[in-house]
Formats: sequence, C-alpha cells, structure tokens
Amino acid sequence: MKIIIGSGSCGIAAGAHKVQTAFEAIIAEKGLNLSVEQTGCIGTCYLEPIVDVVDDAGKKITFVNVTTEDAMRIIDDYVVAQKELADLQISQEDITMIGKQKRIVLRNSGLIDPEQIDDYLAVDGYVAAQKCLLELTPEDIIDTVKVAGLKGRGGAGFPTWFKWDAAKKSPGTTKYMVCNADEGDPGAFMDRSVLESDPHALIEGMLIGAKAIGASEGIIYVRAEYPLAIVRLQNAIDQAREKGFLGDNLFETGFNFDLRIKAGAGAFVCGEETALIASLEGERGMPRLKPPFPAQKGYWNKPTNINNVETFANVPWIFRNGGDAYAALGTQESKGTKVFALTGKVKKGGLVEIPMGLTLHDVIFDIGGGIKADKAFKAVQMGGPSGGCIPASLLGTQIDYAEITKTGAIMGSGGMVVMDETTCMVDMARFFLDFTCKESCGKCTYCRVGTTRMLEILNRITQGEGRDGDIELLEELCYKIKDGSLCGLGQTAPNPVLTTIKYFRNEYEDHIYNKKCTAKSCKPLLTYTIDADKCVGCGACKKNCPVAAITGEKKLVHEINQDLCIKCGKCFAVCKFDSVIID
Repeated sequence: MKIIIGSGSCGIAAGAHKVQTAFEAIIAEKGLNLSVEQTGCIGTCYLEPIVDVVDDAGKKITFVNVTTEDAMRIIDDYVVAQKELADLQISQEDITMIGKQKRIVLRNSGLIDPEQIDDYLAVDGYVAAQKCLLELTPEDIIDTVKVAGLKGRGGAGFPTWFKWDAAKKSPGTTKYMVCNADEGDPGAFMDRSVLESDPHALIEGMLIGAKAIGASEGIIYVRAEYPLAIVRLQNAIDQAREKGFLGDNLFETGFNFDLRIKAGAGAFVCGEETALIASLEGERGMPRLKPPFPAQKGYWNKPTNINNVETFANVPWIFRNGGDAYAALGTQESKGTKVFALTGKVKKGGLVEIPMGLTLHDVIFDIGGGIKADKAFKAVQMGGPSGGCIPASLLGTQIDYAEITKTGAIMGSGGMVVMDETTCMVDMARFFLDFTCKESCGKCTYCRVGTTRMLEILNRITQGEGRDGDIELLEELCYKIKDGSLCGLGQTAPNPVLTTIKYFRNEYEDHIYNKKCTAKSCKPLLTYTIDADKCVGCGACKKNCPVAAITGEKKLVHEINQDLCIKCGKCFAVCKFDSVIID
C-alpha cells in the first residue's frame, strides 16, 4: 500500500509538504509498511491538498482538502481500521467534473511521479520518440502532425506542421528547437503545471520535433518565477540523458539531440518569439520585424522552431495514437483538445482540458461548477491581457480559434478568468491595460506612448473624472495602436478595452456621465449612506470606522459624514441589519 500526495505548486501552497511530513511521522511512529510518494496536479486546485491511498491490488481512494490532522484519521480509520471516510473523500460531483474532460496534454498529471523517469516509461513514455527516430523520416513526422491538425497552443494558433516544415526546408546544418515556457498571462498556469507534473512529455515532444527539422540542440526558455518547474525539468533532462533519450547517437541512429534550460527574467514581451530569441542571445528582449521568420533566421541567425509547452506535450500522444485519432477530436477548423486555466469567480477553479468545440457554458458551468455564491455571471476574459471580455449573452460560443476570435477575444495560451456581477468592466480593462503598459518593451511609439495615454484615460474614468468624448478617444487610440505596433503585444493590447466598450458601453457611460460604478466596485464613485428605517443604533459601524466619519448616539439613527468617509466599506461589512447602503 502507498500514499501519494499531490505536490504541484498549488498543492504545496495549500499545505501538501506539511501533510506529507505528518504522514511520514505517523507511519514511522506506528511502524507501518507504507510508502509515501508524490505526484503533480490533476487540475482540481480547489481540492488541494489531495491524497491518494492505493492498496496492493491497485484500488485507489482519493481524499481532498487534507490537513495534517486528517492524516491521522486516514491512517487510523481508513488504512488500519478499513472504515470509509466519506467526509474526506472526493465527491461524485468532482469525479464527474473530471470525467467530462478529455486529457491528452494532462494525461499523466496527477498520476505519475514527475521526478521518476521510470513512472513515465511505465505509461509508454518515449515509445513515440523511438518510433519516430527508428521508423519514420522527417517527412513522415511532419505529415502525421499535419494530419492531426495540431495548431500552436501558445496563442496564435499557427499550424505546427507548417512551422516544422519551414524550419526543415531552411538551408543549414545547425538548427535549433526552442520551447517557449515563458508563460506570463495573469491567471494562466497551464505550462507550469505540465512542467511540474509531466516534464518528460515536453522532452519527448521536443525530441520528435528535433528529428523532424534536423535540430541537434534544444533550449527550454522558462520564466525564473517557476522554481519548482525548473528543478523538475532539469531533473527530467538529466534522467533522460542517463537513459539514452538525450545525447549523441540516439538509439544508434546517428541522430544527436540534447536540451538545456534558460531561465527568463519575467518579461511578458519575451513570450513573443523574436523577443525570446533576443533574450536567449543575451540581448534585451525586444521584438524585431518579420520576415525573416525564425524558421529562416532565428537563434544566432540559424533556422529555429519555437513552440510552447502545451504544443509539444500533445506530440507524443499523436504518434502513439495516430494523427487521425487526434483529428477526430475537436472541430473542423480546430482539432484536438485545449487546456484552460479556469480562475476568477468560478466555484471549481483549476486546470481543465476539453475537446475543442464545447461551449463557454459547458466549461464554466458544467465543469467549473458555476459562479461562486451563485452570483450572476457577467463575463469571461480569454487570452489574458491580449484577449478580450466575452459577455453572458455569448455563453453559447463554441470554443475554437475562429469562433472565439469573432467575439473580439482570442484563444490565447488558455487563460479563462471568470467575472461576476460585482466586477467593474471598466476597471477590468484598466487592470489589463496597466499590465500591458508596464510590460511594453518601449520599442514602438504607438505601443509605448499609446497604451500610456489609454491608461491615463481609464484611470480618470474609474476615479470619477471621465469626460465627454473619452470613449471615442479610447476607440481611436485602440485602432491606431493595433495598426502601428510592431509585435503581438501592442497589436492585441487594446482588445480588453475594445471588447468592454463593445459589450459594456453602458458601464463606461455611467462612470463618465452619471459618476456611478454599476458594479459598485470603483471606490471614488461610491457613496455610503445609512438607511434611517433600518438603523437600530447598535454602533457597530461607528466603532469600526477608521476615520471617525460616523456619528450617532446609541439606539439612535447614525449618519455618515461624506467629507470624511474614505469609502473603505468597513461599515457595510459589519452592519448586521442591512442599513448601510452603497450607491
């Protein structure tokens, strides 16, 4: 019998290491013949820490939200006394939620130990790579990826086979295979989870791609803010090298390929491939004009292919199951599955992997469990700061590249931030524009100055200082920045503003003309008053006001001095009689 603890970043943050220590101490104290192992994240981050107990026959029981105190109960009641612990076990609802997904990229996440290559080999790891190196030509590999219809999962959705073919056909004996693991979108953690939970899937996918284009060296560009991912990835590279899956004369075919890691400094713009290449070369991460494309002149002016983690992680599955099997999933234009980081005001946040073609409603309500506290759904932000906000009226939108683009958002790398009725859409646009403004490399005037001017306008509007004509000025700036920017960061930075104006124009107008925030979120536009009919004079609001803005005698109606009120909301939070009103 063994105990397996989910030890991805989400699990560790929830206390997995403490739980593991507790189990090890209890087992040692009782002298039990139990091993304690680790695995990655299965995607249900809201259930962490997760503990699986697997008996000798392979039967697995999953316990969720496990604390150090629960560890003793699991050992005494379940392991020793063989009693059920229904209150700790994963619910049927959550099992159903996982069952609605189709896991290809996340096929091994939460099932294998990411630090043990033998676990990966036990689930047919590197079988696809051996097949490609021993039996297939580069043309065969590219044709299989073409049949599969795999598109790049980093955001642009460009056909993977086409990029591989272009790099293969570029003249030169020195070529590079690069993985973009510089996942920088707020709320996105798909690539990080794969690196932490199944790093060999990435290595195997890159190895197959390297054979296709003729690359002998690969580089994985990982942001330095992913320390656990870097440690596990380096461990996986070392183990793969020891087992003969990386290095010289692989499988005695004469093919050489090895990998190394480059830790990025956390610049969002380095997610753009030419800026990433500049960073790899030791230069400041700034985009350059294309053409030439990296497939012709990339890293050190040599032919270079760049895909992201999720793209490469699909590749081994495709070669084990066939391109046709992958193409059978999804829609006509968008094949296969897509991993999303489901975050925000959703009940069951975490990672989900679905076949392309499901609707937004399917993901947010059927898989994600709906909105926290059963509040009204308002919008979902897709594509991160480069994406857009899709309103409730478009919940039936099919999830594929073309349909999402029609809404004004983009698929992006897979961030899906859910918003409820309490979210101010003007402030949401301001938040994302603040991010892109700060992350602009500054090379383009339109991007550097234009986003700054837009942010100034949005700051004014959310501060109650909006002016007539601000909406039209924002739209004008948006289109000029899109047309005048060099790379994808500037070209897509206006998307959150354009989509919120398109679908929530009334909120902009309320801010500007009525000096009101519809969502009651922007503090400068709020007014706190006390309803004389409901106030019982308990004094709770007066006692908790940090600036003594509330006056009134006990058991008499209290009042708020608007000149002193700092709109902190403490009076509203502590009132038990619903007498504090927010306008």
